[in-house]
Amino acid sequence: MKQEITPVILCGGSGTRLWPLSRKSYPKQFSELLGKNTLFQQSALRVASSEIASFRAPIVVTNSDFRFIVAHQLELCGVQANNILIEPEAKNTAPAILAATLLAHSEDEHAVLLVAPSDHVIPDTLAFHQAVSAGLNAVSVGRIVTFGIQPNRPETGYGYLEVAGGSGDGAIPLNRFVEKPEIIAAQEMLDAGHYYWNAGIFLFRARDMLAAFTQHCPEILNQVTLSVENGKKDLDFFRLDTEAWKNCDGASIDYAIMEKVNNLSVVPYKGKWSDLGGWDAIWREMDPNDDGESLSDNAHAIDCSDTLLRSESEGQEIVGIGLTDIIAVAMPDAVLVAHKSRAQDVKKAVDVLRVKGLAQAETFPKDHRPWGWFETLAISDRFQVKRIYVHPGAALSLQSHHHRSEHWVVVKGTAKVTVNDEVRLIGEGASVYIPLGAVHRMENPGKLPMVLIEVQTGPYLGEDDIVRYEDIYART
Repeated sequence: MKQEITPVILCGGSGTRLWPLSRKSYPKQFSELLGKNTLFQQSALRVASSEIASFRAPIVVTNSDFRFIVAHQLELCGVQANNILIEPEAKNTAPAILAATLLAHSEDEHAVLLVAPSDHVIPDTLAFHQAVSAGLNAVSVGRIVTFGIQPNRPETGYGYLEVAGGSGDGAIPLNRFVEKPEIIAAQEMLDAGHYYWNAGIFLFRARDMLAAFTQHCPEILNQVTLSVENGKKDLDFFRLDTEAWKNCDGASIDYAIMEKVNNLSVVPYKGKWSDLGGWDAIWREMDPNDDGESLSDNAHAIDCSDTLLRSESEGQEIVGIGLTDIIAVAMPDAVLVAHKSRAQDVKKAVDVLRVKGLAQAETFPKDHRPWGWFETLAISDRFQVKRIYVHPGAALSLQSHHHRSEHWVVVKGTAKVTVNDEVRLIGEGASVYIPLGAVHRMENPGKLPMVLIEVQTGPYLGEDDIVRYEDIYART
């Protein structure tokens, strides 16, 4: 009988090194960076089924802003979560992993957990499952297993794991963690052959992890336990208790636990892997052509080499001429141009924009909501034009505005519109006017997406000018 494994997917990072595509409001794990599924969906599908391991429904740990995005993307790829835990605030990986561990242990005292980030690329799913299966024997005797990636270059952007010696497919005792090295040390470790990149993926029995927290981080254990015990269901989510979580110290799982325990083993993984920690990693994963050009569908290179060109908008073309070792990424509201050797410095651009108070630092052009998304097409002092996309069966809140009126034109699908006491259906090409102060709602009653153009007019057009009367998503 196969050992059942509960996957835990960590889904709360901001991914600033992939700006402008990845931003605080919509980070890289939710984007279709490589392939038709998002990185998060790929992570969920990777632990959805296997002929080698027996995976249970996953636990996803995220934050309040991403909870509906997580739920929608899981629905689209056909994965049902065991639970979606909502962190009240970011506290790094140790409290997040501990909360999932406590929940899994409460349901099954013999639970085995596989913890993985949501933004890694692991294209060889079979090889990954084989590595997970190889770690189960060590887990069964109380070892905590981490997965080490076989290095193929002297990488300075990753931490390393030094093993006790030997190789193969089984678990090897860990000697020590090595911080991100300088290039000379990285080359020496590559040549030595018994160092691996630290993937930040872990396999363990819940009771062994709880024992490790009891010994090494009892205060974090106490506060996270309170937060789980006092947590509450919120629609299809589980919201951890805010007060206890606020009193919990933040720490990475490596610092809090892994660097202190003496029962840690490493399973080498020799397949392809990337944490997509920068645009140089995207350049590699896009399989550059013979000239080293990695191009999106609407990108064009003339006499370029070792260059990444990406346009992330339909109808927006990007052309590079005579470029070498350049990254150029175009979004509707921001463009990044950088030397490939400076890929790790992209987060500095975010810092500069944040200091200047510019929305592009953190806010994605598309504002994602539980019902779909909207984007601003034009804005001035007294008007704003938006494109609004509503999922099938979804509905905006019943609301009114103090400072603006609205005019809606349906361009795709059918809208069910409420304006005060009147409810009617309007189809493609039809329009409706929402006077200032009118109580109104927009719904998509169909089985296909609905798209409309909204024109707002008034002296104040901020998103905080909303009075909600009813909301199926329980937003306050």
